[in-house]
Amino acid sequence: MAKKSGLSAEDVDSLRSQLDGGTQPLVWFTAAAVGMEEGRSAKVLAFTDPEEGDFIQVRPTGSKDEMSFGPSELTLEKPPPRKKPATPPAAPPEPPRETVIEYPYVPEAPVKPAAPKPKPAPAAEAPAPAKPARKPAGAKAAPEVTVTLVSAGEGEWTVEVMQGARKSVRPTPVAPAAVAQAAKLLTPEVAEIVEGVLSAARAQQLARVEQLRAELEAAQKALEDLGA
Repeated sequence: MAKKSGLSAEDVDSLRSQLDGGTQPLVWFTAAAVGMEEGRSAKVLAFTDPEEGDFIQVRPTGSKDEMSFGPSELTLEKPPPRKKPATPPAAPPEPPRETVIEYPYVPEAPVKPAAPKPKPAPAAEAPAPAKPARKPAGAKAAPEVTVTLVSAGEGEWTVEVMQGARKSVRPTPVAPAAVAQAAKLLTPEVAEIVEGVLSAARAQQLARVEQLRAELEAAQKALEDLGA
């Protein structure tokens, strides 16, 4: 590759004119460019004043960095395209190798037929297994029983019993105290739910008592005002 010369004063003026016209001209690095491959291209971005040292700002192709170089490190001479290395010719295929297998022919001796084997005597038939005795029919399973407790509000509870699909006990009122006692004998989750319903019913009844008490006091005062 011939050594490229740097930028002349006329080259610098031409690059300035292209920049002023809104074009970023291309230049190429010379062998004097430090840290750059000779022949790599770059775009001219600006010129710094004064024109001393590295006053030409460029961005190398394939890079986002802006660098400064002097005129001797850049050129307008585009390098010739690199020649691809010649592909070595493929080696000629090897000729097929012939493989010869030689073996003498020996005729086989005649084989005498084997004497027939005597047939085995038929095995005696095994007696058929006795049929298992039938199991006595078991007792019928008891139908499923479902007990349902229902809170009807204001502390009222009812119990209902279903035997299978048949309702054996219709909804029957149950005292809240009996419900609370039965819930304690069941799982803690059931007891907690029942206690929550009972607490809400107590609070409702307590509010009703307070209301009736206030109404009673108001009626008593009205009666006293009438001079009774």
